[in-house]
Amino acid sequence: MPALRIAIDARAAAEVPAGRGRYVRELLRALAGLDARHRFLLYARTAWRDAALEDDGRFAWRIVSAGEPQWSALAAVRASRESDVVLATNSYLLAALGRVPAVATVFDLAPFRRDVALPRGAGFERLTLPLAVRRAAGLLAISHATREDLVARFPRAAAKATVIELAADARFAADAPPVAARYGLEKPYVLALGTLEPRKNLPRLIEAFAALPPALRDAHELVLVGGSGWATGEIDAAIAAHRDRVRPLGHVPDDDLPGLYRGAALFAYPSLFEGFGLPVLEAMAAGTAVLTANVSSLPEVGGDAVRYADPTDVASIRDALAALLADPGERARLAAAARERAAGFSWERTARETLAALERAAGGAT
Repeated sequence: MPALRIAIDARAAAEVPAGRGRYVRELLRALAGLDARHRFLLYARTAWRDAALEDDGRFAWRIVSAGEPQWSALAAVRASRESDVVLATNSYLLAALGRVPAVATVFDLAPFRRDVALPRGAGFERLTLPLAVRRAAGLLAISHATREDLVARFPRAAAKATVIELAADARFAADAPPVAARYGLEKPYVLALGTLEPRKNLPRLIEAFAALPPALRDAHELVLVGGSGWATGEIDAAIAAHRDRVRPLGHVPDDDLPGLYRGAALFAYPSLFEGFGLPVLEAMAAGTAVLTANVSSLPEVGGDAVRYADPTDVASIRDALAALLADPGERARLAAAARERAAGFSWERTARETLAALERAAGGAT
């Protein structure tokens, strides 16, 4: 195939610390590591600077200054002039409006759920995902669970939807300097990481931790890492009710995350639903025992290398926490199994499979 001009919605790289931002940043780095001859046009409001891209002439930023939905409309017009195919990582509208083939990344079907509070943009996604299903040349689901949810709601997506899993960056598996002292963490800690928002299920985790047998509870603390998201009232109340046992650190720099994972006695992620659950895989790569929920995509990621609990049941979370914190041998066994399983995921594979999907989309238009 001749070299392509590939437009990528790269806004999240600079604008979103976790979640989609991490996905875009890691994907761009991995694309830079491939030997593809294609040119990558990165559309954003603010350029994200990274050493992997700085001296690579294949990457060029295209700055479009507007909010949604104007941003997607303007980017679609410009990308239709400048590119052969578009990767829409953060806007289904972008996948629907352009005059060149587009591939849209589908993270989850959260905007269609009614059981938790959703961010302001959820309504916009509910309106625009059907457009992408109809107009896009391809749809990239980040897990089998997401693909199943997508096809269940939009059966016509089945012919277009491909599963391309994510990965943990190699730095999570490398040796990491200790960072606990810098954050004042003196006790062994249970780490929970993610944007503070309802589906992360933090109130139940906090209640489960507070309900541990006193000896276990007093020997540990619960550390929350993540910026404030939306509808945090219940989370704030739970933290306030157990302030002597819970340490909220807020957002921390990416460079400190490997050390925080590595230093934890246990990583807890009892989310109510996830498109993939990247923090679970990052903790696994770091060699930390993981407790997560037995729902949505999380068993796909953890396999037999993590411990599961019912995220809707405080007692189930408490019992799993207690069993693991009381058994260093089991934590060590899980940590070793987790590292081995995490090694089977790679951003290079994610990038190669994403590039193949874009090439198919572009080829289908010729």
